[in-house]
Amino acid sequence: MEIKIKNHWETVYETKQPEEVSWTQENPKTSLDFIRKTNLGKSAKIIDIGGGDSKLVDFLLEEGYKDITVLDISAKALERAKKRLGKNAEKVNWIVSDITEFKPEISYDIWHDRATFHFLTTAQQIKKYVDITEKWVSNFLILGTFSENGPKKCSGLDIKQYSEMELESQFSNRFKKLKCITEDYVTPFETKQNFTFCVFEKSK
Repeated sequence: MEIKIKNHWETVYETKQPEEVSWTQENPKTSLDFIRKTNLGKSAKIIDIGGGDSKLVDFLLEEGYKDITVLDISAKALERAKKRLGKNAEKVNWIVSDITEFKPEISYDIWHDRATFHFLTTAQQIKKYVDITEKWVSNFLILGTFSENGPKKCSGLDIKQYSEMELESQFSNRFKKLKCITEDYVTPFETKQNFTFCVFEKSK
C-alpha cells in the first residue's frame, strides 16, 4: 500500500506544476500565525509534515527560524523545494519518508501538518501517527485537515474529514487543545476547500 501511495505522489510532483495542484499556497498565513503564536523563538525545532514543495519553509527561513525539517513521502517534491530555495536549502533538514514509517531521531518543539493527517484513513495508520506525535512532539502540534464541509477526496485519493471535536479527541491523550478555527482555503483554481485548523499543546 505504502509503495502505491509513494508512487502516486512521485507522479503528481513529476507531472504537475505548483499552479496545477489544489494545495499550493503563495502565503501560508494561517500556519505562520499559529507558529508565531507559540512564542518559542527562532531556535525552536520545527518539522513540516507532508511539506512537499510548500513555501512555508521559505517564510520560516525569511523570518529567521534556524532549525527546520521538511518531511515528505515524495523525493521529487523535496527536490523541487530545494531547487527553489537554492543555497538556502542547505539550512534545512530534508527527510523522505512515509509518515507512518517515520522514526524520528530527535523531539520537535513544533510539529506542523496541513497536508498529511487527513490522508490516513485506517485506524492503524491514525494510531501510528498519534503514537509518533505523543513520543516525539515536545511542545506544540499544529494540524490542518479537511473539515466535514471540505472535500471527500484530494488528488484522487480518499481522505478523512475532521470536525474540531473529532480532531481534539484523536490527540486528547497527551495534547490539550489551545485553539481551533475553520477557514475556507481558496485553491489556485478559485475553488474553496474548508479546513479545520487546530493548535495543541503537549500535556506536561
